[in-house]
Amino acid sequence: MVFLPQLLEAQCAMCRAVLESEADTSAAEGINNGIIYLMAVPYILVAGLFYVIYRKMRA
Repeated sequence: MVFLPQLLEAQCAMCRAVLESEADTSAAEGINNGIIYLMAVPYILVAGLFYVIYRKMRA
């Protein structure tokens, strides 16, 4: 991924066009916040699972 950054820009053409053409940045901030939430939830679930396993092994 580091050596081919042009491949990382493969995103929805319509979303990109709307976000680049809008003068108001609220839509872009909303998209970015949505990405953060979608990215954080699996990490939280996995961390919770490891915590439960850790507690079961210590008991």
